[in-house]
Amino acid sequence: MDLSLINRNALVCGSSKGIGKAIAVELASLGANVTLLARSRDLMQEALHALPRIHPGQDHDYLMADYEDRADLHKKVNALTSARHFHILVNNTGGPPTGQLLDFPVDKIEESFRKLFLINHELVQLVVPGMKSEGYGRIINITSTSVKEPLADLGLSNSLRAAVSNWAKTLANELGPYQITVNNVMPGYTLTERLQEIFDFRAKKLNATRESLEQKAIEEIPLKRFGQPREIAAAVAFLASPAASYINGINLAVDGGRTKSL
Repeated sequence: MDLSLINRNALVCGSSKGIGKAIAVELASLGANVTLLARSRDLMQEALHALPRIHPGQDHDYLMADYEDRADLHKKVNALTSARHFHILVNNTGGPPTGQLLDFPVDKIEESFRKLFLINHELVQLVVPGMKSEGYGRIINITSTSVKEPLADLGLSNSLRAAVSNWAKTLANELGPYQITVNNVMPGYTLTERLQEIFDFRAKKLNATRESLEQKAIEEIPLKRFGQPREIAAAVAFLASPAASYINGINLAVDGGRTKSL
């Protein structure tokens, strides 16, 4: 099985911590040259030092940018893609605020839409020309199992992640002839700061302890545990590899079997 990413360039968004950092490490372990993209210089520098180098020519770097400033992000990524071609793009944005959908004003929904949808689209537009010229492209979006089964207290995520999934499926059809695949990875409950935020919100709402809610959630997972970021990263790395060349336009749940639908 060909999993080698030697001489491939990867741009990994939200890669200073959590799932994004784990993805960057996994891609680097397969030989990719990884560019981290996040807004915290200190965290990215720590993440940069954690990236393995498995061959002499391998090189990693980072780009500091804030999704709040689309113009600045576009300028920086455009300069980056003008200097090199990227073979792999991982769109990974922190989840939107927790809460019921009707509690969010329209301006908050618009703000989350820009971060979870429009930025993805803009980044794809910037990297695709290079992918076409290389004859190799892997666009992987980190979404959520809420795409298949809407989750309580995640109204914005339920709505916007579904939009991203249909956008990705459309792109998979349009970009397939250029040997560019577009797939979505849907993490289930994964041990990150985001998971803690979700259970803290629910604990306050239900006047319960976070520990009791976590245990209840674990009982709903066939594997009886939460996932690790590296387990999400492994799925992403496979989809980024030559071995996944005929996998296109899918939603891959990495959730221990919790999602009940097919």
